[in-house]
Amino acid sequence: MSRSLWKTAGLLLLATSLSAPAWAATDDQAPASSSTSNYVPSDADLAAAHCIIGEERFLPADYYYCLGGLTYGQHNYGESLRFFTTAASWASKPAQYVLGVMALNGDHQPRNRALALAWFALASERADSRFKAPYDDVYKASTQAERHAAEALLEKMRPTYGDAVAAVRAQQRYIEGMKFLARMNMGNNQYCMEGMSTLDHPNTDPSACQSVQQVVTTVDKQAATVFEGWSGHVTVGPLQQVSKPSGGTN
Repeated sequence: MSRSLWKTAGLLLLATSLSAPAWAATDDQAPASSSTSNYVPSDADLAAAHCIIGEERFLPADYYYCLGGLTYGQHNYGESLRFFTTAASWASKPAQYVLGVMALNGDHQPRNRALALAWFALASERADSRFKAPYDDVYKASTQAERHAAEALLEKMRPTYGDAVAAVRAQQRYIEGMKFLARMNMGNNQYCMEGMSTLDHPNTDPSACQSVQQVVTTVDKQAATVFEGWSGHVTVGPLQQVSKPSGGTN
């Protein structure tokens, strides 16, 4: 059953994904159980996730990770694997961890301890990683042949999924997204992120959207989670207010 994946994952909480509640809901609207380490989302919980397509412009790791959970809850396991793998290519450590769990358990795929060990190695490569203990456990339980096979896999996987490439690429996407918001930050501009208007207010007009600075604050907060433990991440912080040019001037 799919629920076993999340039980085994343990440390993983789908609530860490930047789905609709993180953007639109207040704290008292979030599920009370989502803040505890014992929370295990059901298939219905996963399938009900709202993944905001506009987030892909800033934090694709988080967006595709959300899609991975969503499609897993819908029992669309091929798509789920694809989305988690895409998230992993944008340096999502939770996605890399989930992929390791799936390989370890043979979750809708053949069991492959070497592949699981490789994914766990990638997931735990940052300093003080919360995924280091699972990696150590799997490593200790692995044979020498499995460890050698995992190293061979890592040689092929690091150029796509390792932080030296994936996190740098994700950071550049984040920076470009922040530059876009900085250009938008004139006067009292608001930003309607694509996918937000289908939440509680299907016909949301621009005046009901978040201010540019609110969006920046939300993206920055989630970016800290996406890049947790990676020394190359630099936050943007509050934007400087840019005044609209007055008429008739160059």
